[in-house]
Amino acid sequence: MFPSFFNLAMLTIEAQQVIWLRTLKLAAGGPAAQREATRMVAEKMAAGMKAGAQIATGASADKVIRGVRGKTRANLRRLKP
Repeated sequence: MFPSFFNLAMLTIEAQQVIWLRTLKLAAGGPAAQREATRMVAEKMAAGMKAGAQIATGASADKVIRGVRGKTRANLRRLKP
C-alpha cells in the first residue's frame, strides 16, 4: 500500500512541475513552443493508450502509476533549465 501511495504522491508533484515548465515554454511562443505542444499531445495519447492496455490486461494500479511516473520524470529532466 505504501509504495502505491508514495508513487502516486510523487507523480502528482512531478506532474505539477512539468505543467508549470510546459506552460512557461508555451507562453514564450515560437517554433519551440509549437514542437512542445505537438509532443505533449502525442505523449498524452500514447501514455493513455498504454495505461489503458495495462489496465485491460490486469496490471496493478502501482504498475500503471510507475509507468506514467517514468514518463513524467523524463519530461521533468528534459524541461528543467
